[in-house]
Amino acid sequence: MAEGLAHGIEVIPTGAALGAEIRGLDVRAVDRETFEAIRTVWHRHLVVVFRDQDLGGDLSRFSRWFGELDPAPVDTRGMPSIPEHPEIAVISNIIEDGEPIGALGAYEAAWHTDMSYRAEPPSASLLFALEVPEEGGDTGFANMYLACEELPAALRDRAEGRAIKHDASHDSAGQLRRGVEAPANPGEAPGVSHPIIRTHPATGREALFLGRRRNAYVDGLPSAASEALLDALWAFATRPEFTWHHQWAPGDLVVWDNRCTLHRRDAFDADARRLMLRTQVKGSRPV
Repeated sequence: MAEGLAHGIEVIPTGAALGAEIRGLDVRAVDRETFEAIRTVWHRHLVVVFRDQDLGGDLSRFSRWFGELDPAPVDTRGMPSIPEHPEIAVISNIIEDGEPIGALGAYEAAWHTDMSYRAEPPSASLLFALEVPEEGGDTGFANMYLACEELPAALRDRAEGRAIKHDASHDSAGQLRRGVEAPANPGEAPGVSHPIIRTHPATGREALFLGRRRNAYVDGLPSAASEALLDALWAFATRPEFTWHHQWAPGDLVVWDNRCTLHRRDAFDADARRLMLRTQVKGSRPV
């Protein structure tokens, strides 16, 4: 059922565990009142979609409504962004002059939280589609509020009060970052630790905060116990009833809350073209 926003703007929930489309809005024309309404919808649905947008550098301008922007992370090429906009990362499999123009290729990107290896991970990510393949490349999202609320008591007891060390060596497609050596084991991976169960600073709700599975390590546990706990948490948190998948079209802008969601990307034909622009909003240390 549609929810009214204002001035002919509609909110269409996906009907799944998270996600809503906001219709009737050109994000380039947002004012303070409209943005506060958008933020309310975003906090309620965790992921919001705006279709048929016409953005470029304007992506940064709209993104700044959510807060100060992080610089784009360094990718496998050592090239973090487009030169004129150091805060905009290019996500693409397109090859020009024998070199990729962006990061993450056409591979599957496993479930993850953006840049959780930083002391202050992003609060929000915004992804804008310029070109998309006819098939594949969909993005899935998982609701970590619900996963936390429905966590079995025995599993919650194992996770309560513990922290995960989040790996900084690989990107979400499993590729080693430029200038980083592959760790011999998860305990030696570079990164920082964050609580498994965090409190969202804006809503006050508890959410699982898992980062990404590769090279994750639960502080203070033997290797086998860490692996067993992480396997159990990941298997539960990514159950279908907690998820929703977005099928992209050119002009789509998707904004997700990095503090209470996981996301992933389906692989697609490497000969097809996919070109996306991404910004990320500075966050605070999870507690």
